[in-house]
Amino acid sequence: MSPPLATAAICNAIIFASYGYSTRLWEQMVEHKISQQHEEIHGIMTGAVMIEHGEHGTHEQMRNWKQNRNNNYNDAEEWVQVKSNQEEANVSSQLLEDTLPSSAAGQNYLKVFTCGALAGTVQAFVICPVEHIKCRLQIQAASGAKQLYKGPIDAITSIVRNHGIFRGLYRGMGVTLWRETPAFGMYFAVYDTIKDRVESFLEEKDDDHPIPSHAHAWAASALAGGISGASTWAIIYPFDVIKSRMQTSPLERHLQKGMWTVGSEIVTVHGWKHMFRGLGVTLVRAFPVNAIIFPVYEFVLMQIGSWRSEDR
Repeated sequence: MSPPLATAAICNAIIFASYGYSTRLWEQMVEHKISQQHEEIHGIMTGAVMIEHGEHGTHEQMRNWKQNRNNNYNDAEEWVQVKSNQEEANVSSQLLEDTLPSSAAGQNYLKVFTCGALAGTVQAFVICPVEHIKCRLQIQAASGAKQLYKGPIDAITSIVRNHGIFRGLYRGMGVTLWRETPAFGMYFAVYDTIKDRVESFLEEKDDDHPIPSHAHAWAASALAGGISGASTWAIIYPFDVIKSRMQTSPLERHLQKGMWTVGSEIVTVHGWKHMFRGLGVTLVRAFPVNAIIFPVYEFVLMQIGSWRSEDR
């Protein structure tokens, strides 16, 4: 029991630490550049027109036109042009302000998905050999045949010595990346989206059924975590089936097969439904586990933040 718990703790620590670090990098590099571009666009759309025909200049020309309205018809045409320029600047500024929120939302989803995918890639380098050794020990115990490995350490040293690191210990790394990288991008993106919508929905119900704000946060985080974990597993589960088959197949080089070959063989021999075998149990486990992980993660962040503020 303790080794799986320790593995889960380490993997979750790597995931959330990688996600937090990549998020800070994104904010420092990408969002700073985007904010500069928005400022430049705003200056082009409003500044250029208002510098040439600013409010002071517009009012000044309006006074001059009123004083000389009877001079000639060209002055009236000039005033119409000045007023048209001012209205164009106001409309452009309003369009920019209306566009920025939707643009910011799109950038946020892109940030969450990208940082989550990066975190999944980092974790893949840890989880691949761990799951490989676990699979080898499980099939060894289930077969009842002569044990090749006495334990995890013996399995690691024996596989590395006889088959190398990449072809041996990291067997199935390619399919692990296919599973982990997009999975954690979707995982964090779905979580963020659902949490925001659930919080908004609960806040709208406050008038009739008052609920404390902290209850909103915990309920939204738990529900979003459960849905994101279950939905992500439902999408990437076939990759997990292929990975398990590859990590339990013979390690001899001439017997090793690629991801697509293994996948096509499974479908040919057992049918496409075999690619989702065991998914129901996985979803039943994934929902409560992930419904607990995110609230605990956010609670820990809050505690760390409060401790830092107290130290200051």
